[in-house]
Amino acid sequence: MRILFLKQMEELKAYTKSQLALRNGHDRPEIWVAFEGLIYNVSHSRLWRNGKHYEHWAGQDLTDELKDAPHNDHVFEKFEVVGTLK
Repeated sequence: MRILFLKQMEELKAYTKSQLALRNGHDRPEIWVAFEGLIYNVSHSRLWRNGKHYEHWAGQDLTDELKDAPHNDHVFEKFEVVGTLK
């Protein structure tokens, strides 16, 4: 199972922070966020309308911000992984 996951990771496109920043729901229709090196598509979440989720903005790496959230990292499991963060 782990080998399959690693193979899938190798096939993901890598994006820079600048490229991620464009997926903020304003510059492009995609709404993406990064967490622990993976980029998630949150476009279909009602909680990320217009690229904002409470005081958090899309197009950013949210790894350091999760410690202040009322939820844990399992929240990302319901979103599609679309890439990795360079």
